[in-house]
Amino acid sequence: MGRKLASGLTLAVATALLAVGCGTDGSGDFGGKHPDYATALAGSPPALAALHRQGNELLPGGLDAYEKRIRALRGYPVVANVWASWCGPCRLEFPAFQRASATYGKRVAFLGVDSQDSEEHARTFLNEAPVPYPSYSDPDEEIANELGAFGLPATAFYDREGELVYLDLKPYLEVEELRADIERYALGTPDEGG
Repeated sequence: MGRKLASGLTLAVATALLAVGCGTDGSGDFGGKHPDYATALAGSPPALAALHRQGNELLPGGLDAYEKRIRALRGYPVVANVWASWCGPCRLEFPAFQRASATYGKRVAFLGVDSQDSEEHARTFLNEAPVPYPSYSDPDEEIANELGAFGLPATAFYDREGELVYLDLKPYLEVEELRADIERYALGTPDEGG
């Protein structure tokens, strides 16, 4: 009887973790209350303002379009977040990206890469958790594979020359962690906040 109880508890815990970790049903507002992007990003330079006008959009074109955008953003550091609507850790880190993009969006270009996802589910999630930057659709993982993002979420940091300088393969559950990596890898400034 002890073995059956242990097996039952293990199955229950695994099922609960799977439900929380995968977030497949699209329920819940994982984005929380998002910043006032219009106010926070007013006066952005033209190249970054163009990104803000495409906020929450899913862009086609795959790897070619993504790489073209990275080249077009030369002169600005870029933070590109690889995510999917079904990925629980991706959903949990979105509030950090919402806040960081509002704080740094006048100096840093933010992009999303919606990988291994359906457009319908991605759009539903972005309506729940809006961001002031576009995401490139990557259903076949072409962009993610090129970045070396084998698993979700992942965040790529590019310098002002468009060179990939760091790829983080874990979720940013605290905005302070993301802020520190933006300062260190995208802006190239020392993290003085700890």
